[in-house]
Amino acid sequence: MKSMSNDLIIESTTLWDFPRQNYGDKPHGNNKYNGVTPAFVIWNLLQRYTKEGDLVVDPMCGSGTTIDVAKELNRKVIGYDLNVVRPDVVKNDSRKIPLKDTSVDFVFIDSPYSDNIKYSDDEKCIGKISCEKTGFYDELEKTASEIARILKSGKTMGWVIADQWVKKKFTPVGFLMWQRLERYLETVDIICLTRHNQTSNTGIWHDRARQYNFYLRGFKYLFIMRKKVCGFNSR
Repeated sequence: MKSMSNDLIIESTTLWDFPRQNYGDKPHGNNKYNGVTPAFVIWNLLQRYTKEGDLVVDPMCGSGTTIDVAKELNRKVIGYDLNVVRPDVVKNDSRKIPLKDTSVDFVFIDSPYSDNIKYSDDEKCIGKISCEKTGFYDELEKTASEIARILKSGKTMGWVIADQWVKKKFTPVGFLMWQRLERYLETVDIICLTRHNQTSNTGIWHDRARQYNFYLRGFKYLFIMRKKVCGFNSR
């Protein structure tokens, strides 16, 4: 299926490869923003799991990619973030979302993967905690609990996250976070998002990876998960 742009195709496999952050002629978010999400990802999720008039929430919306895509598709949308960069973003901590229980049709979140990117000067930012510490997952789990609380029964969430390899140490961030998410939501599927335009995607870094026997990060996880129809089960 295509819509609005020849670039837009609803994905049919678990490997999604988007060479650019944006689609079409209008910006969706800011492609200069640290950790910006490819608009194609959000477009695909909203096409599959929402309809016009549904309420979409992004608890860590950054530069507002989710807001722009959702509005374009005639979805209602609320974007929260600790670091407010535009007037339609509401300042809020993702660990306490100011919405009623079972009031949201879809949630998208592209969370920090560790403390490798500066997202905000706010001391409450989870992105200031290393993924090598249990506290990183403890804090993200609080966000997961809130997402499960606000989602309607049977509705879906998409969560983007990636692993880390730093100073000769690999941390399976995706697996560790998925184990936490499984406490609140059931897995629909796991998508592999190919990473492009990384600062490490240069000849010198590829040479180093071969010489010193390590692998550059080539993908991110997209966990697609659903709230059970029977309701939200807290720990």
